[in-house]
Amino acid sequence: MKYDRLIVDGYNIIGAWPEFRTLREQDFELARERLVDAMAEYQAVTGISVTIVFDAYLQPGRESRIKKSGIEVIYTRENETADEWIEKTAAEWLQDIRVKLTVATNDFTEQWVIFTLGALRVSAQELRRDWKAAVAVIRGQTITSKTSQKPRSTIDMPADVIERLEEIRRRKNSDS
Repeated sequence: MKYDRLIVDGYNIIGAWPEFRTLREQDFELARERLVDAMAEYQAVTGISVTIVFDAYLQPGRESRIKKSGIEVIYTRENETADEWIEKTAAEWLQDIRVKLTVATNDFTEQWVIFTLGALRVSAQELRRDWKAAVAVIRGQTITSKTSQKPRSTIDMPADVIERLEEIRRRKNSDS
């Protein structure tokens, strides 16, 4: 069995998707959060484990890893680009022959490097299309579950209890 993993070049995807590109001009942090939310939806539908990598190249400090909405979010360490992190991690993960790794980026050079390591690549546009399909699945499941739910007023009770309650209700209404 192959283990599906997806590494997302965070800033590359934000710059490529129109909904995030315009948002980053107003609120960069919100653009990052929305990408995490989008990938959480994608992960929920596909079952593919998603890791998003953001450059912290010019920020002092160590690499940081956090889990948000089930998504692993990586901020690279000082003097390390997202591309470098992706290449290093792809080489490590692909040592396990059970790992099927895909990298989402529009960076042509990065696509070739990870391809030579044995990973697959997906463009930002392909990932966006797949995410939109995942959202459609989620919406379909939500609509289906809403229409298949019993009305809230329905309570399963024995027939004799229902009859007795109905008698009480009628008596109360006739007394009014």
